[in-house]
Amino acid sequence: AKTAVCLSCAGFDSENSSGEFPEANQRVAAVMCVDTSTSNGVGKVGERPPRENGIQKHRTSLPAPMFTRSDFSVWSILKKCIGLELSKITMPIAFNEPLSFLQRITEYMEHVYLIHRASCQPQALERMQCVAAFAVSAVASQWERTGKPFNPLLGETYELIREDLGFRFISEQVSHHPPISAFYSEGLHQDFLFHGSIYPKLKFWGKSVEAEPRGTITLELLKHGEAYTWTNPTCCVHNVIIGKLWIEQYGTVEIVNHRTGDKCVLHFKPCGLFGKELHKVEGHIQDKNKKKLFMIYGKWTECLWGIDPAAYESFKKRERRGDHLSKPQLDDSAQKADGDVADAVPEAQETVQVIPGSKLLWRVNTRPPNSAQMYNFTSFTVSLNELQSGMEKTLAPTDCRLRPDIRGMENGDMELASQEKERLEEKQREARRERAKQQAEWQTRWFHQGSNPHTGAPDWLYAGGYFERNFSHCPDIY
Repeated sequence: AKTAVCLSCAGFDSENSSGEFPEANQRVAAVMCVDTSTSNGVGKVGERPPRENGIQKHRTSLPAPMFTRSDFSVWSILKKCIGLELSKITMPIAFNEPLSFLQRITEYMEHVYLIHRASCQPQALERMQCVAAFAVSAVASQWERTGKPFNPLLGETYELIREDLGFRFISEQVSHHPPISAFYSEGLHQDFLFHGSIYPKLKFWGKSVEAEPRGTITLELLKHGEAYTWTNPTCCVHNVIIGKLWIEQYGTVEIVNHRTGDKCVLHFKPCGLFGKELHKVEGHIQDKNKKKLFMIYGKWTECLWGIDPAAYESFKKRERRGDHLSKPQLDDSAQKADGDVADAVPEAQETVQVIPGSKLLWRVNTRPPNSAQMYNFTSFTVSLNELQSGMEKTLAPTDCRLRPDIRGMENGDMELASQEKERLEEKQREARRERAKQQAEWQTRWFHQGSNPHTGAPDWLYAGGYFERNFSHCPDIY
């Protein structure tokens, strides 16, 4: 039978400013407004273990707490790297978190219920609102995440099937120099495709590390014949040498609906002198004639709201007329001090000022109470490296979960993790030397180079076949 309930009918469009969308509601969202008469193709070779009450249980904490980084000298490593591209520098394991970059990419899917909601919306404007919220939510997990994910080995893969959230996901490291990660995800009820390739560029600028995630991201809503494309904002980690680490995202993200010509322009605001703009996102949705249809505002760390343009402009005018408060004075003591000093950590505002009549588009999930002892992981992130009983029999031998260095770090064995990291990197170098001797090109397994069908730009496209689980041709990388 088909489930005919739409998300808006189930209370997901509530404008209650205190409302949240906990994971339980996301599981509901994943199965609503979809055709449940079709098979998701999971229950054969790749079948998962039995589940309690029909929902597979995932772990809620890591095996060992995070170690302290206070004993490590960051400056001794990074002083040689100013202005360089950090993916070419071998970094000590002290800077890492126990995840591969392929698993970090998978965190895009934490708020996948927004895609399911978009698929249910009858109007293009409402669909764009959901897609914009999803694009912002995809970077929310980076808040306070100051650890560096492990660089994937060439040929490394990661798969994730979440029947409760209605998707499956596969990624592959398709190039090592330059590092390129390709991913593909699909709804288990044929409602969406989500794919892209990421070329992360990391640079050290003296006090900060900047990560520019180059590459196009594509979301296809199959029911509506629509494709949306965008790129993520730049992420910057401050005070990597001295002081408290803090993160900001900045840059302009443009989401294009290639069927209608509608566009959503989102400005991730840089912190600024007084920290007033920290974490803020502001933007609008416009039609193909550049007429503004909907205004969007919020914080990528908290929530996103939207409102009619006329109401937004009216509120801003009133706000400007009533702005009689004196401006805060700049404390320039840090600028006058001798020697290296930390960039002051901006005081984040915990709430977003909600304009009357606004519509709540998204609110971040609450992190687990022990998140600070788990590299500031979200509940979704904690489960990503979980290796459940029997899973090794169905996973590709190249899956991140089988990497011994990441597993060692997760278990708190830093010495083993460091040794294994060095061993794997040397094994990768030796394999590259052997290919050079034989004049052999590296062959990717699950993705191939091509052009994005919607933008025409170079892209890595899913070749298919992964979930048929014929892994006999996979390389030995561990």
